[in-house]
Amino acid sequence: MNYKYNKSSVIARGGLITAFGVLCVYLSSYLPTNKIFLQSIGSCLILISILTTGIKNSILVYFSTAILSLLICGIKLTTIAYIMFFGLYGFVKYYIERLNKIVVEYILKLIYCNLCLYILFLIYKLFLPSLFNLNTSIYIIAFGVQIVFIVYDYVLTVFISYFKKRYSKI
Repeated sequence: MNYKYNKSSVIARGGLITAFGVLCVYLSSYLPTNKIFLQSIGSCLILISILTTGIKNSILVYFSTAILSLLICGIKLTTIAYIMFFGLYGFVKYYIERLNKIVVEYILKLIYCNLCLYILFLIYKLFLPSLFNLNTSIYIIAFGVQIVFIVYDYVLTVFISYFKKRYSKI
């Protein structure tokens, strides 16, 4: 058996990816800036896990990261954002992109983004009602989030291509 794919190697990779994922969520919870950037790195880690350990082990990595993040960081909005969006998006992207129909893919991804945005909006509104005394329309903000999401998805696609090319040489 190839050393890259034996069971102990997969478990070790999963453990390292989980540790880095928890670190990203922890830092995004306590650092005053770069919260979304750190959450995005956590999303990249799930994609690395899918590519290096397989989908079943990546599900375990996701749940381990989510549970450990809740235990270490507590119920914070950044932890909830990771659990609901950033951690899950690697799986959503993986399965949606298997369709190989770019228009359908982007429609489904935007539906996922809007659904998560709506749920997060409800959670934020419940716990931080003063945050929503905005002078800007929520629809303009939602449109801006969708544009940022499309850029985010493109950057993840570029990252996956780079990682596949680089990882195949290891």
